[in-house]
Amino acid sequence: MVDQKTLSTRAWAELLLLSVIWGGSFLSIRFALDEVPVLTAVAHRVFWAMLVLWAYVLIRKMTVPRTARIWTAFLVMGLLNNAIPFSLMAWGQLHIETGLTSILNAATAIFGVIVAAAVFADERITPRRILGVVLGFLGVATAIGLENLAQFDIRSTAQLAVLAGTLSYAFAGAWARKTLSDLAPQVAAAGMLTGSTLVLIPLSVFIDGPPDFSLSVKAWGAIGYYSIIATAVAYLLYYRILSVAGSGNLMICTLLVAPIAILLGAIVLGEELQPQAYFGFALLVAGLMVLDGRIFHLMRRRPLA
Repeated sequence: MVDQKTLSTRAWAELLLLSVIWGGSFLSIRFALDEVPVLTAVAHRVFWAMLVLWAYVLIRKMTVPRTARIWTAFLVMGLLNNAIPFSLMAWGQLHIETGLTSILNAATAIFGVIVAAAVFADERITPRRILGVVLGFLGVATAIGLENLAQFDIRSTAQLAVLAGTLSYAFAGAWARKTLSDLAPQVAAAGMLTGSTLVLIPLSVFIDGPPDFSLSVKAWGAIGYYSIIATAVAYLLYYRILSVAGSGNLMICTLLVAPIAILLGAIVLGEELQPQAYFGFALLVAGLMVLDGRIFHLMRRRPLA
């Protein structure tokens, strides 16, 4: 029997940190889009993050892959995990409600578990994983407002674009584990961002025109956060969690991103938390406890009175 991938206490902590970082990216991307076109904003994200990571790799004198196979894998990963989902979801965010965007983004966890189970023997679907993911998804939907889910329309191009982005994320996690898991996280992240930069810079110039660098301090601050912190630093965590916990478990972070974004909106923008948000958070915690599984082990070990 193949041992199944699980989340250790350290992996849970890193997953939470990654979710906090990505939760903050919703605010920063929204600020940047006030002054920067969609594809240019995405190109900023991958380009600056790529420079930071390659600088780190070169300073540390880490081994840089030279085979065509690895660089092809970088290009595919850049498309699946950056170019396609970043562009689709940023565009979708301009045309549909933020609440619905967040709910659809949380579907990455469901797609991630399904794709990982189809590809890897040690990430099979179990009743506990299904229950945990469903509870977590319902928690996210409840916290944001179930009325947003009622607005889903399969005919909406923007909604389908966001869903396509989440599916791309799920395939990216499996692709990274299959082709890049032997590389150092810094090298894997830098190579992936190089692949997406090679695609996005010419595409953004062709569609949006040459970039305008005379932006406000607020816009540059937003770009700095989502490119350096929410991309360069975040992907170091991404590849580390991937190596120890598997691609399906990694995608669980998308269940945490939306509630964290809600909390940051309340803290930073003074947005009011609705009563259903607290019930949704409770459902989410319950789902994460089911996914973790340790509570069931403790219950089985507890002696009967």
